[in-house]
Amino acid sequence: MADLIRTVQYFKVQIADKPGALAGMLAPLRETGVNLIAVHAFPRNRRTQVDVVPEDPSAFKNVAKAHKLKMQGPKMCLLVDGDDRPGALADLTDRLGSAKINMIAVTGLCAGQGRFGAILWVNPRDVKKAAKVFGIGLS
Repeated sequence: MADLIRTVQYFKVQIADKPGALAGMLAPLRETGVNLIAVHAFPRNRRTQVDVVPEDPSAFKNVAKAHKLKMQGPKMCLLVDGDDRPGALADLTDRLGSAKINMIAVTGLCAGQGRFGAILWVNPRDVKKAAKVFGIGLS
């Protein structure tokens, strides 16, 4: 099966860099049934930045506002779902590099049962160009 590549909205959320902070941020989303396609968290300036890709961006925004989460966005990234194989991520990154598109971040992982997933972040000005490289439209 070919890789499924699509543009998706993501939001940046700043939380405290301490035990339980991420669980506390995710709990209201779970309780209200907001499904997350991807979450990527990392330390940033003595806090933790959490990039959240919700299945339903409107529902996510409503819950985030109700719980006073410090949120930025939406912004766009590329989400990849495909068959796991040697070089899967290398193939994707090579296509962007050949098009002179700089990735600002990437997360790739094996999803089990022969599947892999990746999130590719490019500069906002390059999202349309990256979508064109992969032959997809903007969501």
